[in-house]
Amino acid sequence: MLVELAIGDAYGAGFEYAPAEFVAAHNALTGYVRHPTHLGIAPGAYTDDTQMTLALAELLVDGDPWTPEAIAARFVDAFHRDPRDGYARGFQAFLREVRTGADFLARIRPDSDKSGAAMRAAPLGLLPSVDEVLDRTRVQARVTHDTPDGVASACAAALAVHYCRHGLGPVAEVGGWIADRLGSPVWARPWAGAVGSKGVMSVRAALTALAGRGSAGEVLRACVAFTGDVDTVATVALAAASTSSQVVADLPAVLHDGLENGRYGRDHLARLDARLPRPCS
Repeated sequence: MLVELAIGDAYGAGFEYAPAEFVAAHNALTGYVRHPTHLGIAPGAYTDDTQMTLALAELLVDGDPWTPEAIAARFVDAFHRDPRDGYARGFQAFLREVRTGADFLARIRPDSDKSGAAMRAAPLGLLPSVDEVLDRTRVQARVTHDTPDGVASACAAALAVHYCRHGLGPVAEVGGWIADRLGSPVWARPWAGAVGSKGVMSVRAALTALAGRGSAGEVLRACVAFTGDVDTVATVALAAASTSSQVVADLPAVLHDGLENGRYGRDHLARLDARLPRPCS
């Protein structure tokens, strides 16, 4: 799952808020694309979506207490050991300044309803019960996105993984199942048009792409075709798609092989993925 979501993130990063004409011309899954203006992100490099997911996944497999300070500390550590572009400018500057989880919590303003808490929630969907998925997802979301939509979008992203991994029904019905769990019909409504920065937008678009396609490659192309904040859409959708036996795993080898593979790259993600929770046999 972690490798696939990183592929979605890295591929989508080449198209994030790019002109629709650029997306239509290059969204062919034939390789990573350099963004027309975000020149600091190399083709095949993942962004904050994957780095923050990685922080939560490492905390989960290490079994440390699931507390706001421990979560914040992992975010700080993940950034400082491997600084990278892709974060919102203000949040990136904030991470450069803070050095501990306590400092992070003391200085953060967790009033955002954007997609940051949703983009990193996928590993929590692997937990064995819906209640545990929701409990842990809410804790991590409130560290930075303590708003109704910020928390709900993170829960929806994690539940999409849970639904797909545990085979709880047809993938086409994932949005309706999440709507029932969260008590809101919004998650069952298909998304259309460009995706803005709000978490609800990104997750609805991801669920729409996931529900309407039968292969991972089709899901990825559909995510990017929305235009807008498509790296987050692709991160959320491919995290869920990669865990489903109903979605054909056909991401092109050029995307797998071209994903960054430094110290915290593809091989690290794969090793960590093998340590994440697995469903009982």
